[in-house]
Amino acid sequence: MSEQITQLLHRWQQGDLQAREHLFEALYADLMLIARNRLVNHTGGTLQPAVLVNESLLRLLGTDVDYNDRTHFIAVAALKMRSVLVDHLRARGADKRGGNAEQLTLSHAENAVDEAGIGYDVLALHQALNRLSELEPRAASTIELTYFGGMSRDEIALVLGISAPTVDRDLRFARAWLNRQLL
Repeated sequence: MSEQITQLLHRWQQGDLQAREHLFEALYADLMLIARNRLVNHTGGTLQPAVLVNESLLRLLGTDVDYNDRTHFIAVAALKMRSVLVDHLRARGADKRGGNAEQLTLSHAENAVDEAGIGYDVLALHQALNRLSELEPRAASTIELTYFGGMSRDEIALVLGISAPTVDRDLRFARAWLNRQLL
């Protein structure tokens, strides 16, 4: 199946719109799972997983990315989901003038809290991740792919072209740095 996805990606990049449709159909369930995991207790039910997936796919259509494989595509889609989620929460916060700030954790584990058990405001985390990406882009990417992409350390290693132990080091560094920034 992974080879078929890679072939569909390459055909889509060459302009085959039918390949794009088959690709989206093949990966939709995976994207919905990521969206559901990201939305649990984070939007008060105002943003549905299908809306998050569809909006992120629309944003993907406007990019010119040379996808390597399924993992790379899912990683980029997960980052687009982050962008959609942040935009949604900004708009919602503007509506309420900052009321009911959304909380999330940096844990990769489903529905679990981070080591310190501390939740973070989504927008504050977004800003902190942007600062981290200026200092340590790879560490920021590792956090994004872990949390927003729901990817395993081996998948992240493959996407970033680094070893799994390097992923672990980057995650430890990024979590510690973000914890200091967000406390």
